[in-house]
Amino acid sequence: MAPSVENKAKQKQGEEKMPQAKVKLVVTGDDFGYCERRNQGIVDCFRSGGISNVSLLVNAVSAEHAAELAKRNHIPIGLHANLSEGLPVSQDLKGSTLLNKDGFFHGKMGFREVLQSGQLKMSEVEAELRAQVNRFCELVGHMPYHMDGHQHVHILPEVREVFAQVLSDFGISYTRVPIEPGLKFCTFLPPHLRDFNAQVEKDALESIEVFHRHGIRWPDVYLGLSTMGKNMSVSNLKRALGFTLEATLDDRVTSPLIQSSDATTDSYCPVTAELMVHPGYPSQPHQGGCGEGPDDFSQSADRLHELNTLKDPLVLNYYRQQGIHLCAFKDF
Repeated sequence: MAPSVENKAKQKQGEEKMPQAKVKLVVTGDDFGYCERRNQGIVDCFRSGGISNVSLLVNAVSAEHAAELAKRNHIPIGLHANLSEGLPVSQDLKGSTLLNKDGFFHGKMGFREVLQSGQLKMSEVEAELRAQVNRFCELVGHMPYHMDGHQHVHILPEVREVFAQVLSDFGISYTRVPIEPGLKFCTFLPPHLRDFNAQVEKDALESIEVFHRHGIRWPDVYLGLSTMGKNMSVSNLKRALGFTLEATLDDRVTSPLIQSSDATTDSYCPVTAELMVHPGYPSQPHQGGCGEGPDDFSQSADRLHELNTLKDPLVLNYYRQQGIHLCAFKDF
């Protein structure tokens, strides 16, 4: 039955009341594939409107399960390139500088130490990244809509050059540049985390020129370092998102995603942003991981805390009230 004139008028009135999009926000659930419990939690978060995008670990033990869930639930998905945890995807890395004596990646800090020592072969980094892109395509059936790095390995010196070249070669347009506005004022973070985040931002700043040169894009604003785990709350998310709402074309992170020349007096360009999150149902001992079992991060109750916070009606209502529209990289 066709809607009545009265209903059409009400519908039009409702549409007029919807605030104009001030921010196009990609809320990315990282570590998809880590274990079936994490996978299901991420899917439940997506269904509840708490996230709008996922990043897949193709070397994780439940990557195939995750890919099937993404297809079934039409979840936009990209690649979470992993060079630091678990087993490699490439079959040609026996005795590789990427691996320790047991055949696993060196770990979050171990990878950085080997890189800093000058012992890491970039040809092996490239081989593994290409293998992971190909594995992603096998699992998902299409190219990644975006590609970032597990534990921010993609912005490290030397690695970023190889990473950008691989993205360019495969035609993957979007990545993550983790430079968070206001992060230096987050004194509630413990000293070791503040030191690590400061180094992440330094590496990210130095990556901008490399990504520009290869035509890689990323959102105007990045969030997520200050809102992880116990530090995620409704009030802290509002604080972080406040920087995004205040952003202008002049003070955004330098990105070719939206060119300032496109913005005219007659056309409004919303700010684009990515919020990195790690929701899920916590991993059980001995279940999940990337070949070595689940780590403390994945087994932590913080994963459930993030899941519950992200789908909190107070957060979802805040998005609507502020004109924050959730989307995915494929929507840009």
